Amino acid sequence: YQRRVRGVILGSAWGPHIRRWNDPTDLTPANLGQFFMALNPDVFGGAGFLERLQQFLDQHRALSPVSGEEAVLAAGDVERVAEQDCLKHGSIPYHTSILTN
Repeated sequence: YQRRVRGVILGSAWGPHIRRWNDPTDLTPANLGQFFMALNPDVFGGAGFLERLQQFLDQHRALSPVSGEEAVLAAGDVERVAEQDCLKHGSIPYHTSILTN
């Protein structure tokens, strides 16, 4: 729903008007729009939002992972680990094939 409304609001492609990514013969411009909305959670849920969010994330991360995975992750977890890796190395680590080509 959000993607369709975004296209309508921004005047970009939406729903069936978005080109297919797996068709190399379709040279139609993507015409995708970006839409960001900031909400003040205090307006909707009152005080205690950060505590409720932390409880939600703690419960989410405490779930049993699916077979073959080590943990259940929340949005931003992978990026936080990558950021710590960059800080530890003092730079962004690149694979050697990127640096030699």
